[in-house]
Amino acid sequence: MSERSKAAGEKFADLVEIMAQLRAPGGCPWDRKQTFDTIKAYLLEESYEVMDAIDRRDWPGLAEELGDLMLQPVFFAEMAAEDGLFDIRNSLEAINQKLIRRHPHIFADAVAETPEDVKQRWDEIKKQEKNAKGHSEHESILGGVPRNLPSLVEAEKISQKAAGAGFEWPDVGGVLEKLQEEAQELAAARESAQQSEIEHEIGDLLFTVVNLARFLNVDPEQALRKTNARFRARFAHLERSISATGGTLSGTPLDRMEELWGEAKEAEKNGGS
Repeated sequence: MSERSKAAGEKFADLVEIMAQLRAPGGCPWDRKQTFDTIKAYLLEESYEVMDAIDRRDWPGLAEELGDLMLQPVFFAEMAAEDGLFDIRNSLEAINQKLIRRHPHIFADAVAETPEDVKQRWDEIKKQEKNAKGHSEHESILGGVPRNLPSLVEAEKISQKAAGAGFEWPDVGGVLEKLQEEAQELAAARESAQQSEIEHEIGDLLFTVVNLARFLNVDPEQALRKTNARFRARFAHLERSISATGGTLSGTPLDRMEELWGEAKEAEKNGGS
C-alpha cells in the first residue's frame, strides 16, 4: 500500500469516527435528528456544488466540496449501522469488488484495447450480475434508470439505453430531421392553443435535443450549465452597465439591453470579463 493510500485510509477512518460521535447519545442534536429521507436532499446539493467547482476550475474549492460529498455516504452508512442494516465497510467492499469484476482486462486475463471495448464489457458484466441476482431477462432495459433523476440526466440515460439496444437513428442527420419535425409539431400545438399539447411537444423537443447532444458527444447537462453561467455573466454586465449610468433595468429600452448583451458576448470572445 502506498503512503498516499495509507494516509487517505487514516483520514477516511477519522471521518467515520467523527460521524459516529456526532450520531452517538450526547452527540450533536441536529445530526442525531436526521433520517435517510432528510439527508438525501443534501446528497444532490453537494453533487451539484462539486460540479460547479469543476466548471469554475476552482481546485481548492473542489477539494473541499469533495469532502462535503464524501460525508454524505458516511452519514447514510452510519444511520444504516445504527439500524443493523449494514455499515460503511460493506459499501466499500461492494465497490472494491465491483471495480475488480468489471475490469477483467486489468485484474484478470480479458482484453479491452479501447474505451468502447471497456464500456461494452462493463455492460455485459453488469447484465450478468443482474441475472445472478434474479432479475428477469425480460425486464425492461430502461428499468435500471432511476425515475427521480433530474429530467435532463434521465433523458440522456434513457436514450443511451435505447440506443444500446439498437433503437437508434442511423446517423446525426436523422436526429436533425427529427428536431425539425418536433419544432413543426410544437408550432402546430401553439396554433391549437392547447396547453397540454404545447407541454407535450416541448418535452419531445427537449428529448430530441438530448439525443442530438449524445450523437455529438456533448454532455447536455454540462452544456446547459455552461450556457447558464454565460447568461449570468452577460446579464451581470448588462446590470453593471445600466447601473453605472444611473439607469434601471425596467427603464432601459430593449434595444439598449441587446446592445449591452452584444458587448458582453464580444468581451467573452476577446477573453475579457
